[in-house]
Amino acid sequence: MQFRPLGSTGLRMPYLSFGASSLGQEFRPVDINEAIRSVGVALDLGMTFIDTSPFYGRGMSECLLGIALRGVPRDRYLLGSKLGRYSGEHFDFSARRVVESVDVSLQRMGTDHLDIMLCHDIEFVEMSQIIEETLPALRKIQQAGKVRFVGISGYPMNVFRHVLDRAPLDVVLSYNHYTLQNTMLADLVPYLQSKGVGVMNAAPFSARLLTNSTLPTWHKATPEVRAVCRRASEHCTSRGVDIAQLALQFSLRNADLATCVVGSANPENVRKWAAWAELPIDETLLGEVLAILAPIHDWFYIEGRPENNDKVTR
Repeated sequence: MQFRPLGSTGLRMPYLSFGASSLGQEFRPVDINEAIRSVGVALDLGMTFIDTSPFYGRGMSECLLGIALRGVPRDRYLLGSKLGRYSGEHFDFSARRVVESVDVSLQRMGTDHLDIMLCHDIEFVEMSQIIEETLPALRKIQQAGKVRFVGISGYPMNVFRHVLDRAPLDVVLSYNHYTLQNTMLADLVPYLQSKGVGVMNAAPFSARLLTNSTLPTWHKATPEVRAVCRRASEHCTSRGVDIAQLALQFSLRNADLATCVVGSANPENVRKWAAWAELPIDETLLGEVLAILAPIHDWFYIEGRPENNDKVTR
């Protein structure tokens, strides 16, 4: 497993990390034993950063991680969670809930500290609250030693710059924005590096859009986007390659991104991704697929409050 520095934190991250959203049944019903086993497989393969949230399965992901990590030496892995989003419509970024949320996450996962704590999907609330209330409360918890590094996550790209122009951060996590179809995160990297911020990328498959799997019902891809991605997938299949393999390899090759977070409650998928990561990318096929996807390059959707989104939807 390759490791990369995470901004100015001093942490070295595996370039392929384990995302535990699937343990919360965000994509499908899961077999609990398989889900727990997938965590052990990930650690054995060197995917030693684990990303979760109380939002994933409304606590289920964190609880299963607490079971899966029982007896595993704490220095064998890095653990990150989030706070502020607790269901589809339930957001609470108040200082009081920050304190409660950190303690609950620690209890669920059976640890005395988290390596990374992120404010989760901040685009759904007033940015001023994040800057003036949430982050200061989280910094106090950091000083107490319960959290090592602090950051934010979200979908709209402009929330990162908005917050960083007003408050320091250690790390950020962006999803769906460094994939075969959308590379907007790369445009933000120089700014993030100038602030000393560690950059984490998640969802190289764009919530199954860049796979051969059925999209979840909540996916916001338009009919055009779905059709173009289907053509790209079919082209890969005709060349004997799973588009998911190409998508993962593409996201991993950018050394400016400390890690790429991808997860599954199926241990065989985890093994497959680790194997794909070691294979050389097919440059010819990559060029062909990028050409197919060109009409929808950097397409994105609106998430959260309209005022927290980029001005133009492409």
